[in-house]
Amino acid sequence: MLDKLAAIEGRYDEIDRLLSDPAVMNDYDKIAEYSKERSGLTEIVEVYRVYKDKLDQLQGAREMLNAETDAEMREMALEEASALEADTEELRESLKRLLLPKDPRDDKNVIMEIRAGTGGDEAGLFAADLFRMYSYYAQQRGWKIEVIDQHETGVGGFKEISFEIKGQGAFSRLKYESGVHRVQRVPETESQGRVHTSTITVAVLAQMEDVDVELNMNDVRVDVYRSGGAGGQNVQKNATAVRLTHIPSGLVVAVQDERSQLQNRLRAKQILVARLYEIESEKQRTAQESERRSQVGTGERSEKIRTYNFPQNRVSDHRVNVTSYNLPAVLNGALDEFIDELIAHDQAEKLANATGDALLNG
Repeated sequence: MLDKLAAIEGRYDEIDRLLSDPAVMNDYDKIAEYSKERSGLTEIVEVYRVYKDKLDQLQGAREMLNAETDAEMREMALEEASALEADTEELRESLKRLLLPKDPRDDKNVIMEIRAGTGGDEAGLFAADLFRMYSYYAQQRGWKIEVIDQHETGVGGFKEISFEIKGQGAFSRLKYESGVHRVQRVPETESQGRVHTSTITVAVLAQMEDVDVELNMNDVRVDVYRSGGAGGQNVQKNATAVRLTHIPSGLVVAVQDERSQLQNRLRAKQILVARLYEIESEKQRTAQESERRSQVGTGERSEKIRTYNFPQNRVSDHRVNVTSYNLPAVLNGALDEFIDELIAHDQAEKLANATGDALLNG
């Protein structure tokens, strides 16, 4: 592991030299490329340098312990060595986590799709609640959100809604939200006060570029039609809505919320590319983890990942056994308690499965 860390630090220093090279300073593409690479290495290099410093201090404390004859000084050296051993072990574990292979999609923007499942109008209403929850969370993170397509229920809910979230690290955190979300509450229309259970599905897709996924448009059927609306001036007189059908996979994407057919076509293509990438990634994960698949991030989509229980003011994530008894705060975007634990659990699973050679050779 130390050899690999030394090589990473060497590359980091080399990038610093390259960024100071006059030949590079006039090449904006190279500057962007090297700056991005440097940014990706900064955290691990900083932790590694602290780790090396602690190792040097530990060696000094041990030498003092071996050379010192005074009982009081030996006791002080022993305490210092013990504290430094704990520090270096903690840093070593951090370095192991940082050396784990990163998901290449983590820096991508996100396309989220929320669909009402079982529960009729109540499911649609909670789909709208989840959309607001993710909107609040994006706002807290400084991310931008933009609706791509939506189909309302007529009572303030959504049959389905898709939207884009743009921001640093959006996919790295939101990818854990994919799955079935369950809500338990008394609907406003329930006269007997009975608790109803509804489900909503959430899909989180990384927004891929054309260079990430090869999409042959000869395999795609394009249909255009007039977009629907509430009537009157909201009904488009021109055919601006676009539906793309990927013939080999059968995937269908329809977008109608943009003003022009071209904009809708571009949006639909973005979503189609993201879905195709997700399908291919899932195939690869299934092949790689055929013996034991992780329940975080790659679990079966049919599994209920989280329950929102209104009578008990409780939100429970079933993957990591984390429960919050402040449901209103969660619906206002307080998701970090769950996401931080899911990330930690995911990393622990990967570390448990990783061999020493995997960490060394990456």
